[in-house]
Amino acid sequence: MNNPTVQEYSTGSTKSTSLRLWNTLRQLPLGKQLFTTGVCFKAPYFGTIHPEITILEPARCEVRAPNRRGSRNHLGTFHAIASCNMAELAAGMMTDVTVPVTHRWIPVGMTVEYLAKAATDMRTVAAIDAIPAFGDDPVDLEVPVEVLTTDGTVAVRARITMRVARKKHD
Repeated sequence: MNNPTVQEYSTGSTKSTSLRLWNTLRQLPLGKQLFTTGVCFKAPYFGTIHPEITILEPARCEVRAPNRRGSRNHLGTFHAIASCNMAELAAGMMTDVTVPVTHRWIPVGMTVEYLAKAATDMRTVAAIDAIPAFGDDPVDLEVPVEVLTTDGTVAVRARITMRVARKKHD
């Protein structure tokens, strides 16, 4: 079986509920904020960084978060764990809209490099180059993530391993 393209994942019956909702809401005034609020309602810890999902499509997700007092460490810079929170949100949402609706996913590992201090608002990019074939056997999908300052400096680089497996039927 050939690997599906990003186009095949963004059309037709393979589209996830999250992606269908995103595509509807993002066109509305404050739609991106409303979508992100819903995600944070479902997974409340993500709300601690006050994120906004700005791009969501198969194989790519971008998230922004303000540099606010609650996200800073004792040095006054964006906290490393707040960056990890952004990375997991972006990787999780990217995975959610990338895997077929017949499959489920869960993060099973994360490696992180702290590369630079960050005293600005942050932008996180989770993206994969190609969508693998998802079949009957579980797949470990490695999702590279970068957390960047407003000038484009990579402050944090992460790799999040997502275990993707076919949903079990009851």
